[in-house]
Amino acid sequence: MTGSINTALDVLCPMHLLLSQTGHILHAGPTAQKLRPDVDLLGLRFLEVFDLKRPRAISTMDDLRAAAGMKLHLRLRDAPSTEVKGVLVPGPDADQCIVNLSFGISIVDAVSDYALTSADFAATDLAVEMLYLVEAKSAAMEASRKLNLRLQGAKIAAEEQAYTDTLTGLKNRRAMDHVTARYATWGTQFGLMQIDLDWFKAVNDTMGHAAGDHVLQTVARIMVEETRDNDTVVRIGGDEFVVLLPSAEEMNDLAAIGARIIDRLTRPIPFQGKECHISASIGVAIYEPSGPYSVAEVLDNADVALYASKKSGRAQLSFYDPSLRAEDQDETADARRA
Repeated sequence: MTGSINTALDVLCPMHLLLSQTGHILHAGPTAQKLRPDVDLLGLRFLEVFDLKRPRAISTMDDLRAAAGMKLHLRLRDAPSTEVKGVLVPGPDADQCIVNLSFGISIVDAVSDYALTSADFAATDLAVEMLYLVEAKSAAMEASRKLNLRLQGAKIAAEEQAYTDTLTGLKNRRAMDHVTARYATWGTQFGLMQIDLDWFKAVNDTMGHAAGDHVLQTVARIMVEETRDNDTVVRIGGDEFVVLLPSAEEMNDLAAIGARIIDRLTRPIPFQGKECHISASIGVAIYEPSGPYSVAEVLDNADVALYASKKSGRAQLSFYDPSLRAEDQDETADARRA
Protein backbone atom coordinates (compact mmCIF):
# COMPACT_ATOMS: atom_id res chain seq x y z
CA MET A 1 0.00 0.00 0.00
CA THR A 2 2.78 2.43 0.95
CA GLY A 3 4.52 1.77 -2.35
CA SER A 4 1.46 2.73 -4.39
CA ILE A 5 1.01 5.88 -2.31
CA ASN A 6 4.63 6.87 -2.91
CA THR A 7 4.14 6.31 -6.63
CA ALA A 8 1.08 8.52 -6.60
CA LEU A 9 2.83 11.22 -4.60
CA ASP A 10 5.80 11.13 -7.00
CA VAL A 11 3.36 12.18 -9.73
CA LEU A 12 1.08 14.53 -7.80
CA CYS A 13 3.74 16.29 -5.70
CA PRO A 14 7.18 15.12 -6.86
CA MET A 15 8.89 17.50 -4.46
CA HIS A 16 7.90 15.73 -1.23
CA LEU A 17 9.50 13.73 1.58
CA LEU A 18 7.99 10.87 3.58
CA LEU A 19 9.23 10.93 7.19
CA SER A 20 9.22 8.27 9.88
CA GLN A 21 8.14 8.83 13.48
CA THR A 22 11.75 9.67 14.35
CA GLY A 23 12.05 12.18 11.50
CA HIS A 24 14.14 10.00 9.20
CA ILE A 25 13.48 10.25 5.46
CA LEU A 26 11.77 7.07 4.24
CA HIS A 27 11.11 8.24 0.68
CA ALA A 28 12.06 11.25 -1.42
CA GLY A 29 10.12 12.40 -4.45
CA PRO A 30 12.18 12.62 -7.67
CA THR A 31 12.32 16.41 -7.61
CA ALA A 32 13.13 16.57 -3.90
CA GLN A 33 16.07 14.24 -4.53
CA LYS A 34 17.35 16.67 -7.19
CA LEU A 35 17.96 19.23 -4.46
CA ARG A 36 20.85 17.02 -3.34
CA PRO A 37 21.68 14.89 -6.40
CA ASP A 38 24.94 13.62 -4.93
CA VAL A 39 23.46 12.61 -1.57
CA ASP A 40 21.14 9.68 -0.86
CA LEU A 41 18.46 11.31 1.26
CA LEU A 42 17.00 8.02 2.47
CA GLY A 43 17.81 7.38 6.11
CA LEU A 44 18.89 10.97 6.82
CA ARG A 45 17.10 12.99 9.50
CA PHE A 46 14.89 15.67 8.02
CA LEU A 47 16.08 18.34 10.47
CA GLU A 48 19.70 17.50 9.63
CA VAL A 49 19.07 18.18 5.95
CA PHE A 50 16.85 21.23 6.46
CA ASP A 51 17.19 24.11 8.90
CA LEU A 52 13.73 25.16 10.10
CA LYS A 53 13.70 28.95 10.17
CA ARG A 54 10.01 29.43 11.03
CA PRO A 55 8.11 28.62 13.16
CA ARG A 56 11.12 29.22 15.43
CA ALA A 57 9.84 27.23 18.39
CA ILE A 58 10.07 23.90 16.54
CA SER A 59 13.15 21.84 17.37
CA THR A 60 11.89 18.22 17.57
CA MET A 61 9.80 15.92 15.42
CA ASP A 62 6.99 16.05 17.97
CA ASP A 63 6.91 19.84 17.59
CA LEU A 64 7.04 19.45 13.81
CA ARG A 65 4.11 17.03 13.76
CA ALA A 66 2.16 19.40 15.99
CA ALA A 67 2.64 22.09 13.33
CA ALA A 68 0.80 20.04 10.70
CA GLY A 69 -0.90 22.28 8.18
CA MET A 70 1.30 25.30 8.97
CA LYS A 71 3.60 26.86 6.40
CA LEU A 72 7.19 25.85 7.10
CA HIS A 73 10.11 28.13 6.16
CA LEU A 74 13.10 25.89 5.53
CA ARG A 75 16.67 26.25 4.31
CA LEU A 76 18.97 23.53 3.08
CA ARG A 77 21.93 23.23 5.43
CA ASP A 78 24.52 22.38 2.73
CA ALA A 79 25.48 24.66 -0.13
CA PRO A 80 23.69 25.96 -2.01
CA SER A 81 21.65 26.95 1.05
CA THR A 82 18.43 27.35 -0.87
CA GLU A 83 15.37 28.52 1.01
CA VAL A 84 12.15 26.58 0.42
CA LYS A 85 8.67 26.57 1.82
CA GLY A 86 6.64 23.51 2.68
CA VAL A 87 3.73 22.09 4.58
CA LEU A 88 3.55 18.95 6.74
CA VAL A 89 0.56 16.59 6.73
CA PRO A 90 -0.04 13.17 8.32
CA GLY A 91 1.28 10.24 6.29
CA PRO A 92 -0.32 7.00 5.14
CA ASP A 93 0.58 5.36 8.44
CA ALA A 94 -0.15 6.84 11.84
CA ASP A 95 3.52 7.25 12.75
CA GLN A 96 4.49 8.83 9.41
CA CYS A 97 4.17 12.33 7.96
CA ILE A 98 4.63 13.93 4.58
CA VAL A 99 6.39 17.23 3.90
CA ASN A 100 5.32 18.72 0.60
CA LEU A 101 7.72 21.30 -0.84
CA SER A 102 5.89 21.80 -4.17
CA PHE A 103 6.01 24.56 -5.25
CA GLY A 104 7.96 26.20 -2.43
CA ILE A 105 11.21 26.94 -4.20
CA SER A 106 12.12 30.16 -6.00
CA ILE A 107 11.82 29.69 -9.73
CA VAL A 108 15.15 31.45 -10.23
CA ASP A 109 16.84 29.06 -7.78
CA ALA A 110 15.05 26.08 -9.33
CA VAL A 111 16.41 26.93 -12.76
CA SER A 112 19.85 28.36 -11.93
CA ASP A 113 20.95 26.12 -9.04
CA TYR A 114 19.21 22.85 -9.82
CA ALA A 115 18.31 23.08 -13.53
CA LEU A 116 14.74 22.06 -12.73
CA THR A 117 12.25 22.18 -15.57
CA SER A 118 8.50 21.87 -15.94
CA ALA A 119 8.94 18.08 -16.06
CA ASP A 120 10.07 18.13 -12.40
CA PHE A 121 6.68 19.29 -11.10
CA ALA A 122 3.12 18.13 -11.18
CA ALA A 123 1.40 18.86 -14.47
CA THR A 124 -1.41 20.70 -12.65
CA ASP A 125 0.94 23.01 -10.72
CA LEU A 126 0.24 26.54 -11.98
CA ALA A 127 3.83 27.49 -11.30
CA VAL A 128 4.71 25.25 -14.24
CA GLU A 129 3.44 28.03 -16.49
CA MET A 130 6.03 30.33 -14.96
CA LEU A 131 8.68 27.71 -15.56
CA TYR A 132 7.65 27.57 -19.20
CA LEU A 133 8.16 31.33 -19.36
CA VAL A 134 11.55 31.08 -17.61
CA GLU A 135 12.63 28.30 -19.94
CA ALA A 136 11.43 30.26 -22.95
CA LYS A 137 13.19 33.38 -21.71
CA SER A 138 16.38 31.42 -21.04
CA ALA A 139 16.23 29.90 -24.51
CA ALA A 140 15.60 33.32 -26.06
CA MET A 141 18.46 34.89 -24.10
CA GLU A 142 20.82 32.09 -25.10
CA ALA A 143 19.80 32.48 -28.73
CA SER A 144 20.28 36.23 -28.43
CA ARG A 145 23.70 35.73 -26.82
CA LYS A 146 24.82 33.42 -29.62
CA LEU A 147 23.49 35.83 -32.23
CA ASN A 148 25.31 38.74 -30.60
CA LEU A 149 28.53 36.72 -30.56
CA ARG A 150 28.13 35.91 -34.25
CA LEU A 151 27.37 39.54 -35.06
CA GLN A 152 30.31 40.70 -33.00
CA GLY A 153 32.55 38.19 -34.74
CA ALA A 154 31.22 39.30 -38.13
CA LYS A 155 31.80 42.95 -37.20
CA ILE A 156 35.37 42.23 -36.11
CA ALA A 157 35.98 40.24 -39.28
CA ALA A 158 34.53 43.04 -41.42
CA GLU A 159 36.64 45.65 -39.67
CA GLU A 160 39.73 43.48 -40.03
CA GLN A 161 38.99 43.00 -43.71
CA ALA A 162 38.51 46.75 -44.17
CA TYR A 163 42.01 47.33 -42.76
CA THR A 164 43.73 44.45 -44.60
CA ASP A 165 45.27 44.13 -48.04
CA THR A 166 43.65 41.01 -49.45
CA LEU A 167 46.62 39.89 -51.60
CA THR A 168 49.41 40.13 -49.03
CA GLY A 169 47.59 40.09 -45.68
CA LEU A 170 49.37 43.32 -44.71
CA LYS A 171 47.63 46.41 -43.41
CA ASN A 172 46.29 48.76 -46.08
CA ARG A 173 46.31 52.54 -46.49
CA ARG A 174 43.19 52.95 -44.38
CA ALA A 175 44.88 51.09 -41.55
CA MET A 176 48.00 53.21 -42.01
CA ASP A 177 46.00 56.42 -41.56
CA HIS A 178 44.45 54.99 -38.41
CA VAL A 179 47.80 53.87 -36.94
CA THR A 180 49.67 57.09 -37.76
CA ALA A 181 46.87 59.15 -36.19
CA ARG A 182 47.20 57.05 -33.03
CA TYR A 183 50.99 57.42 -33.03
CA ALA A 184 50.64 61.20 -33.37
CA THR A 185 48.58 61.36 -30.17
CA TRP A 186 51.35 59.64 -28.19
CA GLY A 187 53.58 62.70 -28.32
CA THR A 188 56.68 60.70 -29.33
CA GLN A 189 58.58 60.56 -32.57
CA PHE A 190 58.12 57.71 -35.03
CA GLY A 191 59.57 56.75 -38.36
CA LEU A 192 57.95 56.38 -41.77
CA MET A 193 59.73 54.18 -44.28
CA GLN A 194 58.56 54.42 -47.91
CA ILE A 195 59.57 51.35 -49.96
CA ASP A 196 59.20 50.93 -53.69
CA LEU A 197 60.14 47.75 -55.56
CA ASP A 198 62.69 48.12 -58.35
CA TRP A 199 62.15 46.22 -61.62
CA PHE A 200 58.76 44.89 -60.49
CA LYS A 201 57.04 45.99 -63.72
CA ALA A 202 59.51 43.88 -65.69
CA VAL A 203 58.48 40.80 -63.69
CA ASN A 204 54.81 41.46 -64.44
CA ASP A 205 55.45 42.13 -68.12
CA THR A 206 57.72 39.15 -68.80
CA MET A 207 56.41 36.49 -66.40
CA GLY A 208 52.77 37.43 -65.90
CA HIS A 209 50.59 38.67 -63.08
CA ALA A 210 50.70 35.35 -61.24
CA ALA A 211 54.44 35.81 -60.85
CA GLY A 212 53.88 39.41 -59.80
CA ASP A 213 51.38 38.37 -57.12
CA HIS A 214 53.80 35.74 -55.86
CA VAL A 215 56.57 38.34 -55.64
CA LEU A 216 54.34 40.75 -53.71
CA GLN A 217 53.34 38.03 -51.24
CA THR A 218 56.99 37.03 -50.78
CA VAL A 219 58.02 40.66 -50.30
CA ALA A 220 55.31 41.11 -47.67
CA ARG A 221 56.54 38.08 -45.74
CA ILE A 222 60.16 39.25 -45.90
CA MET A 223 59.27 42.74 -44.67
CA VAL A 224 57.38 41.32 -41.70
CA GLU A 225 60.32 39.03 -40.89
CA GLU A 226 62.89 41.84 -41.07
CA THR A 227 60.96 44.42 -39.03
CA ARG A 228 60.30 44.50 -35.32
CA ASP A 229 57.24 43.13 -33.56
CA ASN A 230 55.85 46.60 -32.85
CA ASP A 231 56.41 47.88 -36.40
CA THR A 232 53.53 47.91 -38.90
CA VAL A 233 54.06 46.93 -42.54
CA VAL A 234 51.56 48.45 -44.98
CA ARG A 235 50.91 47.91 -48.66
CA ILE A 236 49.56 51.21 -49.94
CA GLY A 237 49.10 50.02 -53.52
CA GLY A 238 50.82 48.27 -56.42
CA ASP A 239 54.46 47.68 -55.48
CA GLU A 240 54.53 50.48 -52.89
CA PHE A 241 54.91 49.75 -49.19
CA VAL A 242 55.24 51.74 -45.98
CA VAL A 243 56.72 50.62 -42.68
CA LEU A 244 55.60 52.49 -39.56
CA LEU A 245 58.28 52.44 -36.86
CA PRO A 246 56.99 53.66 -33.47
CA SER A 247 60.44 53.66 -31.85
CA ALA A 248 62.64 55.90 -33.98
CA GLU A 249 65.16 57.28 -31.48
CA GLU A 250 68.16 55.57 -33.09
CA MET A 251 68.77 56.26 -36.78
CA ASN A 252 71.19 53.33 -36.90
CA ASP A 253 68.36 50.96 -35.95
CA LEU A 254 66.19 52.24 -38.80
CA ALA A 255 69.09 52.04 -41.23
CA ALA A 256 69.75 48.44 -40.14
CA ILE A 257 66.10 47.48 -40.72
CA GLY A 258 66.20 49.04 -44.19
CA ALA A 259 69.51 47.36 -45.02
CA ARG A 260 68.10 43.94 -44.08
CA ILE A 261 65.05 44.47 -46.29
CA ILE A 262 67.18 45.59 -49.23
CA ASP A 263 69.55 42.64 -48.79
CA ARG A 264 66.71 40.11 -48.71
CA LEU A 265 64.90 41.61 -51.69
CA THR A 266 67.96 41.64 -53.95
CA ARG A 267 68.04 37.85 -53.76
CA PRO A 268 66.20 36.04 -56.60
CA ILE A 269 62.64 34.94 -55.81
CA PRO A 270 61.88 31.52 -57.35
CA PHE A 271 58.60 31.03 -59.19
CA GLN A 272 57.63 27.92 -61.16
CA GLY A 273 61.20 26.98 -61.93
CA LYS A 274 62.25 30.51 -62.84
CA GLU A 275 63.72 33.41 -60.89
CA CYS A 276 62.20 36.84 -60.35
CA HIS A 277 64.75 39.62 -59.89
CA ILE A 278 63.81 42.77 -58.03
CA SER A 279 65.30 45.11 -55.46
CA ALA A 280 63.97 47.81 -53.14
CA SER A 281 64.55 51.55 -52.85
CA ILE A 282 63.75 53.10 -49.48
CA GLY A 283 63.16 56.59 -48.16
CA VAL A 284 62.89 57.34 -44.44
CA ALA A 285 61.48 60.37 -42.64
CA ILE A 286 60.91 61.02 -38.93
CA TYR A 287 57.79 62.54 -37.39
CA GLU A 288 58.64 64.89 -34.51
CA PRO A 289 55.74 65.88 -32.22
CA SER A 290 57.14 69.40 -31.90
CA GLY A 291 58.45 69.54 -35.46
CA PRO A 292 57.18 71.64 -38.35
CA TYR A 293 55.71 68.75 -40.36
CA SER A 294 52.34 67.04 -40.12
CA VAL A 295 52.04 63.28 -40.54
CA ALA A 296 50.99 63.74 -44.17
CA GLU A 297 53.97 66.00 -44.79
CA VAL A 298 56.35 63.51 -43.17
CA LEU A 299 54.96 60.80 -45.43
CA ASP A 300 55.66 63.07 -48.40
CA ASN A 301 59.18 63.69 -47.06
CA ALA A 302 59.76 59.94 -47.00
CA ASP A 303 58.61 59.82 -50.62
CA VAL A 304 61.15 62.53 -51.52
CA ALA A 305 63.87 60.45 -49.83
CA LEU A 306 62.66 57.40 -51.76
CA TYR A 307 63.05 59.30 -55.03
CA ALA A 308 66.59 60.20 -54.01
CA SER A 309 67.35 56.48 -53.52
CA LYS A 310 65.93 55.72 -56.97
CA LYS A 311 67.98 58.50 -58.54
CA SER A 312 71.17 57.29 -56.81
CA GLY A 313 71.03 53.87 -58.43
CA ARG A 314 68.19 52.02 -56.60
CA ALA A 315 68.52 49.30 -53.94
CA GLN A 316 69.48 52.05 -51.49
CA LEU A 317 68.13 53.79 -48.38
CA SER A 318 68.03 57.57 -47.95
CA PHE A 319 66.99 59.63 -44.93
CA TYR A 320 65.02 62.77 -45.67
CA ASP A 321 66.86 66.04 -45.62
CA PRO A 322 65.38 69.39 -46.73
CA SER A 323 68.15 69.64 -49.33
CA LEU A 324 66.64 66.62 -51.11
CA ARG A 325 63.40 68.50 -51.65
CA ALA A 326 65.31 71.51 -53.01
CA GLU A 327 67.11 69.24 -55.48
CA ASP A 328 63.81 67.64 -56.45
CA GLN A 329 62.25 71.03 -57.09
CA ASP A 330 65.24 72.16 -59.17
CA GLU A 331 65.03 69.02 -61.32
CA THR A 332 61.32 69.51 -61.79
CA ALA A 333 61.87 73.12 -62.87
CA ASP A 334 64.61 72.04 -65.32
CA ALA A 335 62.30 69.40 -66.77
CA ARG A 336 59.56 71.97 -67.28
CA ARG A 337 61.94 74.40 -68.99
CA ALA A 338 63.20 71.62 -71.24
